[in-house]
Amino acid sequence: MNCKLAITGITGKTGEAFAEYLSMHMDNVLDKFQSGIKILARSSSRLENTKKLLPIAEITYGDLQDELYLENQLDGVDTIVHIAGIKYSENIVKVTAKCHVRRLILVHTTGIYSKYKEAGEEYRRIDSVVYDICNKEGIILTILRPTMIYGCLGDHNVHVFTKMVDKLPMMPVVNGAKYQLQPVYYKDLGRAYYQVLMNEEKTANQDFDLSGKEPITLREMLLEIGNCLGKKVHFISVPFELAFWGAVVIYIISFRNIDYREKVQRLCEPRVYSHAKATEAFGYDPVEFKVGVSKELEEYKS
Repeated sequence: MNCKLAITGITGKTGEAFAEYLSMHMDNVLDKFQSGIKILARSSSRLENTKKLLPIAEITYGDLQDELYLENQLDGVDTIVHIAGIKYSENIVKVTAKCHVRRLILVHTTGIYSKYKEAGEEYRRIDSVVYDICNKEGIILTILRPTMIYGCLGDHNVHVFTKMVDKLPMMPVVNGAKYQLQPVYYKDLGRAYYQVLMNEEKTANQDFDLSGKEPITLREMLLEIGNCLGKKVHFISVPFELAFWGAVVIYIISFRNIDYREKVQRLCEPRVYSHAKATEAFGYDPVEFKVGVSKELEEYKS
């Protein structure tokens, strides 16, 4: 079959990691997608590496909220790998149905499991829309849900912790930072996206949580970061109740303009999710935190 692959979000770090795997296995990719690869990008910035990795790819520029742009670009596409973010998924799936795209791979988030309204409710609504349309139109759907992503500068997660450990004499934490997380290294996600793409029979119409190798407490994460930096980490712990009421006070005195209440609640919410299903289906095998973070901190120190 003469098929085309479309990709969104290729300029993000996990998108770049995905592009690396496509590049390494280009013969296999082109056997499956003989009409080639189309990249949907917002602008030409940050595409230099992608162009080197995927020189044969067609690149188009536009807004993923623009249905006309999507209709023009997705016409004739067989499979979409959507990495650009869950906020665009509703629009993507609607146009996917119009254009009779056969298969859709969406990268969403384990935030859907949060018990807190702001974090989980909108994600669940979007997923519901996606499921309904795909079931109705017969679109083959796979949803991937990464946990906290780390491994590169500017990841907004571990990079923030790294700067705090490096610069602060005392590390402020809530409840001793003893709640468990399962962060995932960004290159493991790039490999997983490729594995899912090439293993349709094993991944069709399924969801997969993509977490790190094993759970780790935030305290252990911070200590490992300190170890990589050659710094001893000193903690100052604030009880959850005090941290939450501090957020309430900020909310009130800012006339409801600054709201950290749910962020504090989420901070103490355990976020551990098994990736056993992904391992069984397509061989997902993430690295442990100390391996991934050591690579990130090499970049940080350089």
